[in-house]
Amino acid sequence: MSDPYSVLGVPRTASEDDIRKAFRKLAKKHHPDLNPGDKAAEAKFKEISQANDLLSDVEKRRRFDAGEIDDTGQEMPPRGFYRDQAGGPGGAKYAHAGGHESFVDMGGIFSEMFGERRGFGGGPGGGFDIGGMPVTYSLRVPFLVAARGGKQRVTLPDGKTLDIDVPEGTSDGQTLRLKGQGMPGTQGRPAGDAYVEIHVEPHAFFETRDNDIHVELPVTVTEAALGGKIRVPTVGGAVMLNVPAASNTGTSLRLKGRGLLDRKSGQRGDQYVKLKVTLPEQPDEKLKEFLEKWEAGRAYDPRKAMEQFT
Repeated sequence: MSDPYSVLGVPRTASEDDIRKAFRKLAKKHHPDLNPGDKAAEAKFKEISQANDLLSDVEKRRRFDAGEIDDTGQEMPPRGFYRDQAGGPGGAKYAHAGGHESFVDMGGIFSEMFGERRGFGGGPGGGFDIGGMPVTYSLRVPFLVAARGGKQRVTLPDGKTLDIDVPEGTSDGQTLRLKGQGMPGTQGRPAGDAYVEIHVEPHAFFETRDNDIHVELPVTVTEAALGGKIRVPTVGGAVMLNVPAASNTGTSLRLKGRGLLDRKSGQRGDQYVKLKVTLPEQPDEKLKEFLEKWEAGRAYDPRKAMEQFT
């Protein structure tokens, strides 16, 4: 069992803001989109995402700190739980998986509770006629799969795999119902349903606010000064954006209808592009020479308006 606080590098007294900042810093470093083909970075990203899912939820964090759930959000068995010592039919012990009761054991439990031990049906195989119990799972979904829709594979406790259809515009925390994929019923009754809670992984540069998407876009000095059309990534693919001449860092431009689908209204949000003027990574002597000549006699003070506040 890992410690989510250690994974994010924060103390147990960390505030919600501290946790959010720590996660975003680590996510930008280890995000698979920024480390293509790096399995170690992919594994680390999943680990920090899981830690953030737990600690960013006030109730889950409280329960983890109290020892009620583990680092994956699964229930911890109470100490001294009677089934640790109890025997199953024929003297067999109950099966456990990772410290928790296995889902596949539940059918036997209910058969025993309502059948053999209560005397219903008169013996093995007879029993109380009940439908299958529901089960719940958590599933991590890449940001673009949730935004665009697609299939995501989940492995059930019995080893069976399912390809789940993730609807376009699926939001973080949304629960999908899988009919008949829960515990099997007794006496031929139908199986219960499975409920999958979706956890959408953060993207390397897309940030969601309701159904709108915000992205910070680097532009060159030339693009900012002279303007022009540039390619901008969106969840639906790259589009062309017209950058006005004399744009500054912080200039925000809107791409209408390029946000996420609102499944209730059927409407799409917008994408907001905040420009960030970026100099070349390597020194450019010609650019330096040009700016030195240009500035001569054209000095201006972009911080002049701040003087009134000091």
